[in-house]
Amino acid sequence: MRAQLFTALLLSGAASACPLVDRQSATPTTAAAGPATTGKTGNGETKVDMVAAIKAIMPKSESCEGADFPDECRTAEQAAPFVSKACADLSDGECAATLSLMGYESEDFRYKHNLGNNPGQGTANMMQINFITMYATDLFGADKVAGLAPDEVLALVTPDEANFGSAAWFLKTQCPDVRDGLKTASDAGWAAYHACIGTDLNDKRNAYWARAKTAFGL
Repeated sequence: MRAQLFTALLLSGAASACPLVDRQSATPTTAAAGPATTGKTGNGETKVDMVAAIKAIMPKSESCEGADFPDECRTAEQAAPFVSKACADLSDGECAATLSLMGYESEDFRYKHNLGNNPGQGTANMMQINFITMYATDLFGADKVAGLAPDEVLALVTPDEANFGSAAWFLKTQCPDVRDGLKTASDAGWAAYHACIGTDLNDKRNAYWARAKTAFGL
C-alpha cells in the first residue's frame, strides 16, 4: 500500500485527501485497441504526440510494472487515445493542465479510485461523489444514475473513455472562467485553476505543470 495521500479537492473542487487504505471495488476495463494517435487540440494549430507527452508528464506511465493494483493502471499507450479525444476541443494549455492534474491525482494513471473511506470518489482527476454524480448524469442521463450507491455511480465513469474525459469535463463545466488563463499556459492561469478546484498548489503539482508545458512546447 503506498503511503502518499491524495490531496484535497473540496466541495468546490475535484478530489479529497484520504489515506490509501481499504481499497474500494474496482471496475476493470480494457483500453480500446489500436495505436494512440497524435491529438488535435482546440486551438486548431498543433498536433501533439500524446503518448510522448503523457510519458514526459507522467514518468511512471511508461509501464504498469509494480503497480499496486494493475487493473486500475493504464500506460501512456493505453491512455493516449482517450486523452486525445478528451482534449480535442481544448487548447494545448488546457490539455496540458488537465493532464497535469490527472497525473498528480492518479499517480501517473495508476489509480481510478480514492482508496480511503470516501465512497464514490475517483476517476483520473479524483472527483468527489457530487461531481461524479453530475458527470455520470451528463453522460448517461438521470434515470441511469438514480438510486445508485456512490460506488455504483463511480463504476459508471471508470471505464477508460469516461475516466480520461473527467478532467476536461470538470474544466469545461465547473471552471469556465479559468480557461483563458490556461490557454496562454500562464502560471497565473494554473493557480486560478487550482483555486477553482479548491486546493492549494505545491511543489509536486507545479512539477507536473512544468513538465506538461515542456511536453506541449508552451
